[in-house]
Amino acid sequence: MTPQETAAAFVRDEAGFAQVTTLDRRGYPVARSMTAFLAGDWSVHLVQRATHARIAQWRRDPRTLVTWLGAPSATIRNDAPHVFDLGTLPDRLVSIRGDAEFMPSEWTREVFRKHSGAHRAAGNTRAPMRSDDDIDENLIGVRIRPFQVRLEGFGADPTPTTWTID
Repeated sequence: MTPQETAAAFVRDEAGFAQVTTLDRRGYPVARSMTAFLAGDWSVHLVQRATHARIAQWRRDPRTLVTWLGAPSATIRNDAPHVFDLGTLPDRLVSIRGDAEFMPSEWTREVFRKHSGAHRAAGNTRAPMRSDDDIDENLIGVRIRPFQVRLEGFGADPTPTTWTID
């Protein structure tokens, strides 16, 4: 598998929560852990409560960083550290820089239903069931349109893979 395929599988099957970073009203980064779903085009879909401060942050400045971290790959080697030898291997990292775009309500409902159904089918049933009216009233969908993707720890060594999406 390519580093891109391996990284996408890591996000989908293993990583869990992502760290989503927005910019506050003074321009400082604010990070928080949240559920984020990677789409096939490297965009990120988020559905969250509409009351969060990050919604206003995105309205002011859509620039966003979404990052998933995980334990080092069992197949990676770091035989020639560039600066320091820490005696350990680097974590796997998938990092997507992009711009937040608000989803229309139909798309928000579709994304919510898809991922809620998958989690419930896997036995994760503690989140509330929601009607369409509840979703429309209380949740908001956001798509992070990717600008740049960076992968670390998905090759034979720590060399990153980075590309820009036009």
